[in-house]
Amino acid sequence: MPQFSRHSRRGRVMIAIGLSALLLGTSACTRLRTHQGYQVDKLLVDSVQPGIDNRASVEGTLGRPSFVSQFGEQDWYYVSRNMRALAFSNPKPVEQTVLRVRFDPAGNVAAVDRMGLEQVAHISPSGDKTPTLGRHRSLFDEIFGNIGAVGAAGMGGGSAGGPGGGPNGS
Repeated sequence: MPQFSRHSRRGRVMIAIGLSALLLGTSACTRLRTHQGYQVDKLLVDSVQPGIDNRASVEGTLGRPSFVSQFGEQDWYYVSRNMRALAFSNPKPVEQTVLRVRFDPAGNVAAVDRMGLEQVAHISPSGDKTPTLGRHRSLFDEIFGNIGAVGAAGMGGGSAGGPGGGPNGS
């Protein structure tokens, strides 16, 4: 009889370990959803009207922009992005909204534009190396290439007219 209770206890422990491994395995593959940037409120965005609002009223309604255009302060951008990822994979954008508020020189709203994921450029790099111009040198050439080179800078081999360049060190 004691053998039976020891095996049933071991069986229960094995079942508990198996269930916890199963739960950990399924939770590791869950989709993670994140939000980055501005929280878009459609009602507030629709309330910004060209010709009526100015910088102060837009900041009061929508808040500070995500960023301001670099060439003059004519455009304000509000960027919102929803991302999705599986466990440890790279996150992928699912939805994106870029709200651009353009101002005239007087500071009044000239236009409000919305853009989405259709404006995102997908770039796929070719290869794992960036082609460059110049010499192709190995690691050993880079390390030992200047040993014994005549006139190497900083090694006392400067020109004859400079300090330390003459035959007497003058």
